[in-house]
Amino acid sequence: MNFDAKKIQDFFMQHAIYIVLIVLTVAIAIYDPRFLSVTTIRDILLQSSTRVIIALGAAFVLITGGVDLSTGRVVGLTAVLSASMLQVADYSRRFYPDLPDLPIWLPILLAVLAGLAVGIVNGFIVARLSVPPFIATLGTMVIVYGVNSIYFDMKPNESQPIGGLRPDFTEIGSGALGVGPYSIPYIVIIAILISVIVWVIFNKTRLGKNMYAIGGNVNAAVVSGINVGLNLLILYSIAGALYGLAGVLEAARTGGATNNYGNMYELDAIAACVVGGVSTAGGIGTVPGVLAGVLIFGVINYGLTFIGMNPYWQLIIKGLIIVSAVAFDIRKYLAKK
Repeated sequence: MNFDAKKIQDFFMQHAIYIVLIVLTVAIAIYDPRFLSVTTIRDILLQSSTRVIIALGAAFVLITGGVDLSTGRVVGLTAVLSASMLQVADYSRRFYPDLPDLPIWLPILLAVLAGLAVGIVNGFIVARLSVPPFIATLGTMVIVYGVNSIYFDMKPNESQPIGGLRPDFTEIGSGALGVGPYSIPYIVIIAILISVIVWVIFNKTRLGKNMYAIGGNVNAAVVSGINVGLNLLILYSIAGALYGLAGVLEAARTGGATNNYGNMYELDAIAACVVGGVSTAGGIGTVPGVLAGVLIFGVINYGLTFIGMNPYWQLIIKGLIIVSAVAFDIRKYLAKK
């Protein structure tokens, strides 16, 4: 049998992320076969769902060659906003004591619009004011956290964790379609639908083609007639809306919210994207890759805890995976030049 070493090498390079995910899962399953139970897989998917939506939002920005550091704080803002308006009427520390029961879609829509607004601000600063994305989103990260903290500290709440959420809201985060362990959580279904929509945008729309062109070579994109500023504004806006939706779902899943929700989520999202093959140089990235990146960290967080590994070792392993993925990405980039 004739083996083509170059083809084998290319196969492993193109599918490395999926191979790592399989090897990691098998290794944990060998140590403890219970890891492959339906309940465990369901729990990993449940915990990874909001992270998928956040990472997909971050991918819109990363593929353009930018970065968004405001991600986590937008998640926290929208979690607090939605939770503050969706408490049961008889809760003793109600954020709005005299607020009537609102239609559930209204606070959710307002929270997503808040995330969209932050995305628009980020896009405007980057596209129109020509501020580097790192600095622009670092500034909005601090501003959003400040705004959220002021809102969270309003009387009568005064920085108390927001609880007592309405059952119809928490059902979105904890309910499922089916029976027992063989059910699919609603939040997982939402994440799948968002993933499909994002895949369509990436692969079947002019916006997606423009996104890859901008990330690949912004000067060439300008010469080819692409309105870079407008496209960046739209892409950052979509990212902000996705963060907003993730914040709502996180509040529904956990049954509460504080102003510290979403802290450091931006780093997890960027790490998942990079591990999933989104190039730090821009112009490269796929939805399946991002999903695999999120699942890898989901398996690490849940699986290594499942087998009783020290959490500090988990951090070391995550760090090694991130550094290896970036080094691998840089080598591929330099090889093409």
